[in-house]
Amino acid sequence: MRKQGYHHGNLRQALVDAALDLITRQGPTGFTLSEAAKQAGVTPAAVYRHFEGREDLIAEAARQGYEIFAEVMQVAYELGQPSALAAFEATGRAYLAFARKYPGHYIAMFESSISVNRTPDLAQAAARARAVLETAASELSQHIPPEKRPPASMFSAHIWAMSHGVVELFARNSPGTASPFPPEDLLESGIGIYLRGLGLIAPDK
Repeated sequence: MRKQGYHHGNLRQALVDAALDLITRQGPTGFTLSEAAKQAGVTPAAVYRHFEGREDLIAEAARQGYEIFAEVMQVAYELGQPSALAAFEATGRAYLAFARKYPGHYIAMFESSISVNRTPDLAQAAARARAVLETAASELSQHIPPEKRPPASMFSAHIWAMSHGVVELFARNSPGTASPFPPEDLLESGIGIYLRGLGLIAPDK
């Protein structure tokens, strides 16, 4: 392939796409800017017109991931309406679906050591994604007496942490961590136990 230098049609996005592929196959620290440039079909020097370094490139991949993630979560939330419980549970399942469908983005977002506060745009995208789950948690928690009601941010953080744990341990084919249960079943049962503890669903008979 002939190097296209600075004349690539959409170099910035081509580099992000190349990085996402490399992140998926080699991890966030397993590739260089030169490799990303080569895969995008441009010279290494062309990269610096858009990114100061590899971390900036990964941060952009993470930002785009959070934008997609927020959309996925919002759609799941809306499909669960008008039931606050169904909407809340749907956002948990959407977390697993996102991790499977967008592994490069997921790794850039959660496994690259890139802070969500690295850029204002990244922070804004991450906040938007969190807000969907917090909204679902807030609506569901209205069924809890005020004196027993946890903050919506804590409520949603618990479910986020549970979803993330299931993804990391059982949904991304980590060596030696095969589960005898489907990840969706693990997450659903874990959420059920949590919600029973809050009195939001009836205990098992």
